[in-house]
Amino acid sequence: MSIRARRLAVVVSWIGHPLVFVTISVGIVVTTQLASRAAIPLLAALFLSLIAPMGLLLFFGVRSGRWGDADVSVREERKRFYPIAIPLSALGTIVMWLANTPRYILRGGMITLLLLIAAAIINHWSKVSLHTLFATYCTVILFRVNIFCGSAALILAGLVFWSRLFLSRHTISENISGVALGSVGGIVTAWMSI
Repeated sequence: MSIRARRLAVVVSWIGHPLVFVTISVGIVVTTQLASRAAIPLLAALFLSLIAPMGLLLFFGVRSGRWGDADVSVREERKRFYPIAIPLSALGTIVMWLANTPRYILRGGMITLLLLIAAAIINHWSKVSLHTLFATYCTVILFRVNIFCGSAALILAGLVFWSRLFLSRHTISENISGVALGSVGGIVTAWMSI
């Protein structure tokens, strides 16, 4: 394994971390679809109710030894991660609802919550790649918002898929299940009117 390839895989994995990928994607969607006077308070509310708490959860989880890394790579460790991450996601969705967020953005919050619940259920048998799941999910949504953003996200999502395999964090089937779930979630969020 080449040192440069490993470094690239690690960098891609950090950039493609669900918290990073989703945060940037939400920022793009909110700032391109809402007026700035509506976008800034919503982004601040999401940061305070979801992004910062999730970041702290990961930081303190690693620091305390609860899980080995910020990816929560070990399937057994995820059994302790999901019961905290799912309520945090629910809180973010409730904050969006209380903030009278447009329906299509609120739908994204609800689908994100459902994707986490699905991944938690599947975790009983297999460890879905959350990196690949959320990279795919965001890519599908970003294609709806802007072809350039969607294309850039697609390239990054492909690199994320490669990095998770290269770093031996996931098997091909765990990555493919992430792509499948993320694709369905992205289509329901951005391309279907419910």
